[in-house]
Amino acid sequence: MKSFSELTEQEIMALAISSEDDCAKTYAGFAQSLMEDYPASAKVFIEMAEEEHDHRRSLAALYREKFGDHLPLILRTDVKGFVKLKQASAFEKLNIDSMRRHAEVVELENYRFYAEATARATDPQIKKLLGELAEAEKGHESLASKLGVAHLTADAKISETETQARKFLLQIVQPGLVGLMDGSVSTLAPIFAAAFATGSTWQTFLVGVAASIGAGISMGLAEGLSDDGKLTGRGHPAIRGLASGIMTAVGGLGHTLPFLITDFHTAFVLAVIVVLIELAAISYIRYKYMETPILKATLQIALGGALVFATGILIGSA
Repeated sequence: MKSFSELTEQEIMALAISSEDDCAKTYAGFAQSLMEDYPASAKVFIEMAEEEHDHRRSLAALYREKFGDHLPLILRTDVKGFVKLKQASAFEKLNIDSMRRHAEVVELENYRFYAEATARATDPQIKKLLGELAEAEKGHESLASKLGVAHLTADAKISETETQARKFLLQIVQPGLVGLMDGSVSTLAPIFAAAFATGSTWQTFLVGVAASIGAGISMGLAEGLSDDGKLTGRGHPAIRGLASGIMTAVGGLGHTLPFLITDFHTAFVLAVIVVLIELAAISYIRYKYMETPILKATLQIALGGALVFATGILIGSA
């Protein structure tokens, strides 16, 4: 890699051209990844890409005038100190705020590049154009934010916020809630059956751990393999599977851990208290995120939990 001080004036111009092209492609990639769910933010990056194309055309016209048609291949990655631009494959992994922050870092870096290039240029025309581009980049300062003021209206911001909330609900809350419900309720029967059948807190603990982890693996695979999320908008199956599997295991382990206490009566009472807390938490989550009336949510969960709990005690006492 070369340092900036080693570049010739021709190489500086060639680097500026390739840099503007890279920035335009990055912003266009951001826009493409946001277009479906966040059209207002996509428009921000489209305008940013168009401005970078304008800069490139100005640089390319002057380069041909000064150096001819041959353009040496020199990229940002060939020069020390440049921020690495995001590749197309990484766009989907970034959220909107990360994209805007990345854009602002690039704009600041471009200003510093043009300011330094202007100071080193000797040709009056090249010096003038580089200076104008430096001022343009300096004027951006927070271009993503300024364009956001123009394009991200209050309605658009509300719409995008609602989209993010809906995605969080579909991808994390719903599968996590299903897992928590399954882990908290379905493991009640085997755990309390083992407790009353053996009278041993340690044996009950082992059964509870096995039931919880087994249920977590089962639920995680079931959720992850249910659909790829492309048509339903439910997000990446691995994320949904992890959310469901982890919360299933957590739900079962919650009322399993009390059985680490050697005194059976104390462990049993504490486990029952944990179960009540778990069922209350599930009812609240359904009320807050699934818009289920709190009374209805509580009655449904309480009834289901009571039936499974009673089943475990009856079987264990037989």
